[in-house]
Amino acid sequence: MKVLIYSAKDFEIPFLEKANNDSHQLKYISERLTAETAHLALGFDVVSIFSADDGSSKVLERLKSFGIRHIALRSTGYDNVNLSMAKKLGIKVAYAPGYSPKSIAEHAVALLLAMNRKLVLADRQVSKYNFSLSNLVGFDIHNKTIGVLGTGNIGKAIVQIMHGFGCTIVANDLVEDSTLQQEYNVTYLNIEELCAQSDIIFLNVPLTTKTHHFIDKEVIKMMKNNIILINIARGGVVNTEDILSALDFGHIAGYASDVYEHESGVFFYDLSDNKPNDIVLKRLIDHPNVLLTPHQAFATKEALTSIAETTFYNINCWQEDKLCKHDLTAELVR
Repeated sequence: MKVLIYSAKDFEIPFLEKANNDSHQLKYISERLTAETAHLALGFDVVSIFSADDGSSKVLERLKSFGIRHIALRSTGYDNVNLSMAKKLGIKVAYAPGYSPKSIAEHAVALLLAMNRKLVLADRQVSKYNFSLSNLVGFDIHNKTIGVLGTGNIGKAIVQIMHGFGCTIVANDLVEDSTLQQEYNVTYLNIEELCAQSDIIFLNVPLTTKTHHFIDKEVIKMMKNNIILINIARGGVVNTEDILSALDFGHIAGYASDVYEHESGVFFYDLSDNKPNDIVLKRLIDHPNVLLTPHQAFATKEALTSIAETTFYNINCWQEDKLCKHDLTAELVR
């Protein structure tokens, strides 16, 4: 099959090449899939997209008109694709679930450690031969109460890691995990109780209409003062303006995030010579109590291998007319 890979990054291409094993004809382009770039798919059988690509109704209709019948996502999240429209148009969509949740969980904990122990500031000071500790005092994570919002695969991995730190762990999810309760003494609470008890909260929920801006000023009011929030879910899970306001007024001690709600077309690109005109993003970057990374939590060799292998498993299933276990549009039929 002829496969057009949108939003191709130099670091992922070797993994995709290896997983393809010369089975399909691939073309890599750095452009994102948008209404303006959909025409580039003309002559291809499959397009592969990432989380920042646009899979809205308008774009899907254009892809259909250019002969595309298959979309292979290189991500677990699929909130950027209108699945109902894809099904209506007869376009099959598959995703790459479960790739190395530990890589994302480890990055989440790295964000916590870096923020708490002020590692970025320490590095800047030492580079200037400033060895003072006056601005570098953190706290013990041991014995703190950790709130885990969402206990899917990533949340489970966070629970395992934080249990090793000797923390008390509370959680919230639509489905309670009995294994976490039994093996890691996790207590499931409602949101108000979780916010009131937690010293640190990890956000791991998918972005849906129900979770969009879930963490807003009203939920923040339920939290302890000086709480640290770690967001490795989606930027839209939090109301960024409310987060910044809470930081400014000292209601939140720190916000560490690997995502930003307006990151599309920004994250994954070197914009050092063409900075985006985004005041909110600049406030995040400049804020002394914010640690922001560019959606890199998934970027490990193990995760990239898994993403590539799953992507071509999906494409191979379509080529061979086999049932694809990751087909999201097939799930709509059931």
